[in-house]
Amino acid sequence: MTAPATPTAPDRLLAVLAAFDHAHPALSLTDISRRAGLSLTTAHRLVGALTRWGALERDGAGVYHVGLRSWEIAALAPRGLALRQVAWPYLEDLYEATHENVQLAVRDGGEVVYIEWLAARSSIGVHIRVGARWPLHATGVGLALLAHGEPEFQEAYRTGPLASFTPYTITDPVRLRRVLAEVRRTGAAVSDRQITDDALSVAAPVHGPDGTVTAAVSVVVPHAGAQVPALVPAVRLAARGISRALGWRPNIPRTGEDGPPYSS
Repeated sequence: MTAPATPTAPDRLLAVLAAFDHAHPALSLTDISRRAGLSLTTAHRLVGALTRWGALERDGAGVYHVGLRSWEIAALAPRGLALRQVAWPYLEDLYEATHENVQLAVRDGGEVVYIEWLAARSSIGVHIRVGARWPLHATGVGLALLAHGEPEFQEAYRTGPLASFTPYTITDPVRLRRVLAEVRRTGAAVSDRQITDDALSVAAPVHGPDGTVTAAVSVVVPHAGAQVPALVPAVRLAARGISRALGWRPNIPRTGEDGPPYSS
């Protein structure tokens, strides 16, 4: 039996950064040591180096937070701040047209990551924030992204474990396959009460310059009284506007649409 690999110096450094998340935005040195699985001495050394560089910041109480230098580096991600800036006018337009929660998301492996969110004042509450992650099959944006993923990835995802959050969450791989085929056919995804039993989302894919799907945009509304036929054109228009702003042109074949269709 092969023994577990000994963590390298980069592994330990990344473990310190990974100790921070939305549930733990501020940590003491002891907390970092425990969450990173490091000795207090090693954690102290690495935290000191990260703080001097600016990746972490230490407040007056001795508590550590993610530093501005980390934000500066993260802002360079092409699927992060740059995409948000391009998409913002179209997200605002979609919000003005619906006055509901509007979201922009990208795929990271088998999860959807939300990179922008416009919250409506009087609309339904949603369990979303910038940086939040959910399984692809359980959200509108996730279905839009999964439907345009590589066929091999789709097959592996469908046949893997499908987490359930409500009685309405898609957990049947055969049903998921049909849903993804419908998403590709219509150009929109509808996720009905999959995360909470009172919300419905309508999403559409965003295409990059080469026609591949790089993101998805959605609007989340109360399930009761949802007017899906009216929401689909608005969401598709927003997605199309973002796609054009990114450099996509309709004459470029798009995987699963103008190009060869996926088997379903």
